[in-house]
Amino acid sequence: MGAATVGLLHPGEMGAALGAALRGRGQTVVWASAGRSDATAGHANAAGLEDVVSTAELARRSEIILSVCPPHAASEVARSVGAYDGIFVDANAIAPATTRAIGGGVARYVDGGIIGPPPRSPGTTRLYLSGPEAATAAALFARTPVDARVLSAEIGDASALKMVYAAWTKGTAALLLAIREVAGANGVEDALLAEWEASLPELPEQSQRAVASAAAKGWRWVAEMEEIAATFALAGQPDGFHRAAAEVFRRSK
Repeated sequence: MGAATVGLLHPGEMGAALGAALRGRGQTVVWASAGRSDATAGHANAAGLEDVVSTAELARRSEIILSVCPPHAASEVARSVGAYDGIFVDANAIAPATTRAIGGGVARYVDGGIIGPPPRSPGTTRLYLSGPEAATAAALFARTPVDARVLSAEIGDASALKMVYAAWTKGTAALLLAIREVAGANGVEDALLAEWEASLPELPEQSQRAVASAAAKGWRWVAEMEEIAATFALAGQPDGFHRAAAEVFRRSK
């Protein structure tokens, strides 16, 4: 795909990094500051994004809209665009059923799922895409640090992959947090850490990363765990693991 104007909703740390990657390829990336926080504005300004103030103006200017927001807000953010005839890429951590519901109200919809950290160097971040126009969206990221991969023409496949991937990475982080809380409540946390060092030496560092990540981002992982739970339930699997994980992250605020 050649030069295009991309509207970015709403540029937090991940979204702004995606926007910066697109700008590095020569794309124009716009965002709407109305109602957004100072933190969001800081991310957008650091990435060199162009502020068009309103979502309506963003939709008018953009050939492609990319939504990267906390999962609990994905549906509301999609609705905020209104009638839109360009390509709308929802790259949020939501269940396949949720993305299909959102896509049902959008004429040209691409389902997306991001795996990896904010892209600042090649080889770290994959953007999985599915839907009839997934290839067009993927071409937007050619020759950027983002590895955009088309999974299929089916809406929901990219979100399903994101859900089952995060079911392990963030689900096990929640389990480690809960285990340490229980160990502490019973006065054996130091003994547990010592035993981990002896028999499972990777776990002390993993648990420390889980603590740090939950402190910084646990608030947005609550809804992600709930979306994962819904994905499990729809597949006929127990959803209690990740509903409990949501509660662990809720308590970590």
